[in-house]
Amino acid sequence: MKNFSYLKTFFSPFKRPKLQFYLGKTAVGVPYFYPRRWVKATPKMAHEEALRKIKKIKEFNERNKEYGHTQRVPKYAEVYEQVKHYHFPVDKRIGFDFVSLGWKTKWSATDVRFEWAPRWSFVCFGYQFAVTFVAPEQDHYWECWLYYELHTDKRKSKRERIAQCRKEFSCTWTSHKAGVETKTDYYEKILRKKYLK
Repeated sequence: MKNFSYLKTFFSPFKRPKLQFYLGKTAVGVPYFYPRRWVKATPKMAHEEALRKIKKIKEFNERNKEYGHTQRVPKYAEVYEQVKHYHFPVDKRIGFDFVSLGWKTKWSATDVRFEWAPRWSFVCFGYQFAVTFVAPEQDHYWECWLYYELHTDKRKSKRERIAQCRKEFSCTWTSHKAGVETKTDYYEKILRKKYLK
């Protein structure tokens, strides 16, 4: 259930994410690649991979021969023996993918960075139905919500936790345009109205 913790946003002081729907040919990543699964190498896959590896080494040698930086070109049988144990990605024909909220920490445990939005996907023979959870001011929204969820005192009320969040994890950004400085407090854009007072 930890992977579905983002659903708590629907009952939090933050505005509810909107659901963005997609229906059509498979075209939505989960998150970086189209839905896929890993299969053990077939003889054909191993053959093609062995040839690809040998070709890559030969091309490297050709580009670098004048610098004396070349690699030994292995025999086909040697490479084939190695790659026949590989696993390869293939398109998923039928199946679900549940993509959790993508984030990481940067300089400290409380320096959270948003990477990708949660998504649900179902594929069936080349077609896909996907639901993406799209939040307002997406980067700021998810980073502030993560701080609220992970680093505020859960024994306190929602209002007190938001106050802690705004104090410890400021989301006020300054921009400059035509010599004019503008400050934007993104909490004003991502919190529900009753939590702005």
